[in-house]
Amino acid sequence: MKKSTVNCPQCSKAIVWDTSNRYRPFCSERCKMTDLGLWANESYRIPETEKQEEWEIKSSD
Repeated sequence: MKKSTVNCPQCSKAIVWDTSNRYRPFCSERCKMTDLGLWANESYRIPETEKQEEWEIKSSD
């Protein structure tokens, strides 16, 4: 049976998608930590779906 391969999201290196790869979906600890650092530095963000005004509580007079 052919094993599935995916590209590392950080460096695009083709890797086998298997439980033996402890860093999946990354190819290495370096790529995994680089990606984590980008999230920590807010280089990546989840897009907003609602405007800030919708979250504000409107006072009822």
